[in-house]
Amino acid sequence: MSLLVKWNTAPRRSGTRLARILCALLFVAALEKGAFAQEPAPQHALVVTRLADLLQEAEKNNPQIEAARQGWQAAKQVPTQVSTLPDPQFTLQHLSVGSPRPFAGYTNSDFAYIGIGVTQDIPYPGKLKLRGEIAKREADVSQQQVETVRRVVLAEVKTAYFQLAYLSKTLTILESDGELLKQVEQAADARYRSGMGTQQDVLQAQLQKTKLVREIAMHHLEVGKLEARLKQFLNRPQDSPDIEPGDLTETPLLQSYEELFTAAKAQSPELAASQKMIDKQSLQIDLARKDFYPDFNVQYMWQRTDPTQFRAYYMLSFGVRVPIYRSRKQKPELAQAQSEELRARSELEAQSQQVASELRAQYVVAQQTTELLKIHREGLAPQARSAFQSGLASYQSNKQDFQAILTSFLDLLHLDEEYWQNLAEYETAIARLEQITGLSLR
Repeated sequence: MSLLVKWNTAPRRSGTRLARILCALLFVAALEKGAFAQEPAPQHALVVTRLADLLQEAEKNNPQIEAARQGWQAAKQVPTQVSTLPDPQFTLQHLSVGSPRPFAGYTNSDFAYIGIGVTQDIPYPGKLKLRGEIAKREADVSQQQVETVRRVVLAEVKTAYFQLAYLSKTLTILESDGELLKQVEQAADARYRSGMGTQQDVLQAQLQKTKLVREIAMHHLEVGKLEARLKQFLNRPQDSPDIEPGDLTETPLLQSYEELFTAAKAQSPELAASQKMIDKQSLQIDLARKDFYPDFNVQYMWQRTDPTQFRAYYMLSFGVRVPIYRSRKQKPELAQAQSEELRARSELEAQSQQVASELRAQYVVAQQTTELLKIHREGLAPQARSAFQSGLASYQSNKQDFQAILTSFLDLLHLDEEYWQNLAEYETAIARLEQITGLSLR
């Protein structure tokens, strides 16, 4: 009696965790009975999502990017506000004589009058312009923050996508290696039945099958976490259909470190924001120096007494606000602005070092991982597969013990997984380089 199990290489498309668990249980039962049917299992029509489409969707819908954009739009409205004269103040005055009633005393007193005036504060020349320039620099910093958030989000989308593609590929590897393990178990069972092997060999093969199923279940757990993370960045509902990644392919890195570093210095939003902060603090120093000079006040008043006896009065007043507490206000303000400028310059230097360090680290990862991938493709992978096939034939011929063939199988399994993991790490390093430099390296 044979047991037919139809195992889908991408069960996460079913949409429920219950279906995944059921598939894993059926797979365990089939492995225990050693009764896989030879007919191929039907596959669902999977719609592969391109990384470029996800990046466009994230750039359009991600709430973090939108929040940064709106912050920039809000900051752009400030310069005209702070560079405009203060609102004028209008005054209505009334003076009565001999009675609290309005307009009393016009006929018997020269002091009774009604007056209308306007007052305008005028800052010292240049202050308003400096305040506007400072606000523009603040808006420029907000603009660079938009680009920083955008690059971070897109890099996170790429990283999650590559990890999802790696897990999808390793699920296929685990299934194919399960077929190899089935051959090992059949050979151990045949030797045990012929009296040349031990029951322990059969039990070890069965134990390894169970570990394989556990690893598949752990991969499904990681897939679920990555799906949730991707949907968060894309602003999709968590109960929306899962994302099917495409195949992992190695992106050639054609630029040298010097070319990447030049691009990073020219296009890094973090460095640009730090430079804008230095410009802002320099203007803040100029404004602090301007505060040592007085501000002005102009007032114009029209007054009317008894219109039958007296003519109207017109009064123009000019006031000066003198900064007499310089040691307690203006000097500390200037010292604060100068210290803030020095801090901004130090932050720019620290940011430059951080960009250079991160760029070098990711470049080394990409370079070294390229070598590892080449070693895997040209050496380790074919050697491990040849060693396993040769060992399996020797074991079936009673020329090799079971532990050696099991070790060859595990080497083959781990090397296959390690290759795709290294490829995912390589593509992640490329994504980080794109984030730092602003270049499109794909």
